[in-house]
Parts: sequence; C-alpha cells; structure tokens
Amino acid sequence: MLPGKGGTGKTTVAVNLALSLAENEKVQLIDCDVEEPNAYIFLKPEITERKKAFIPVPDIDKEKCIYCKKCGEACEFNAIAILPKNFIIFNELCHGCGLCTLICPKNAITENNREIGIVEKGIFYKIEVVYGTLNIGEAMSSPLINVVKDKIDHNKTVIIDAPPGAACHVIETLCGSDYCILVTEPTPFGLYDLKIVVELLDKL
Repeated sequence: MLPGKGGTGKTTVAVNLALSLAENEKVQLIDCDVEEPNAYIFLKPEITERKKAFIPVPDIDKEKCIYCKKCGEACEFNAIAILPKNFIIFNELCHGCGLCTLICPKNAITENNREIGIVEKGIFYKIEVVYGTLNIGEAMSSPLINVVKDKIDHNKTVIIDAPPGAACHVIETLCGSDYCILVTEPTPFGLYDLKIVVELLDKL
C-alpha cells in the first residue's frame, strides 16, 4: 500500500486486504512505516519475536590512519570528514554500506554495530505481522526498513504497508514489489501527492 500523502487510509486498506486473503491463503503483513507503525494497533498480534536492529558504522584506528582522505571521498553520504591530522565520523549519516572499510589502504577502519530500533513479529488469526520501530532521534529510516524486509516470507502472500511520502524510505520499501496499490483521498493535497508517487513508480 502506497499513500504518497499521510493519513489517506492505506493502513486500513492493507489490514483489511490481509484479513480477507487470510481466509484462503497464508498471509504476511509487513509494516514498513517504521517511524510510526500502526498496523499492529488494528490487529493486536501476539508477539513471538522481538529483536534489536543495528547498522554497522565505521571506527577508525588513529594509530593506523594516514589521513589519505580516500574513505571520506568515497562516502556518498558525507559520513566521514578527514582533516589534516584528525577525522570526524557522523554516525547518523552512515548508511552502513561498508565501502570505507573496503577502500582503506591501511586497514585502519573496522565496523561497530549501532542500534537503530527494534523489529517485532507476531501472529493474529492466520496473519503473520512484522513491523519495526525506529529509535527516537534517528535521521534515516531506510536501514531499519531493510531489516524489516529481511523477514519477508516468500512462501506467503506478502502485503507491505509503505510509509508516506516519495523519498528514499518509500523507494526502499517498494524495491522487489510485484504490484503497488495507491491509496489517496479526494483533496487537492491528496491529488498532488498521488501525482508525485505515480511519477516515482513510472521511473521505478
């Protein structure tokens, strides 16, 4: 379910679609709106699994670093700034891709896990419900969406409830989907955001 604009009722559609399909097939409902998951509020699943989610962030060894700037130049997200005799790591900007670790000529970079949220899985009726909750203050939701989507069971009919908007977190949610159902409302704001999402889907 893809809303574009928030508050259009896409979670209501996703939950009811899951309930109707569960009569005849195995269904999994994935809530990727990790900043404000609410599918579980409607279904109240019995939680069977709760795990912390992490993202690997760089840790630079000052003894090994030669301040060559290769890691900072390679980072597309500007998460590392190399100064003449020092460095700054912006953990909140790091996407955990590991490129800096691979590119360092002195093997001065290792990775430490940083907690970004939790992922929970539960059962309601015949529906498996999976959702993530991003830690307060986190700048990016895409890494947690990745962790939530790792729980997808390809032997089931999977319904994904997407976050509002049309930015990186929505694109991350859409990747690998077979179909998209757009949920909007009869307002100028709803139509405006719907057009943006349609353009996004055309490009994807």
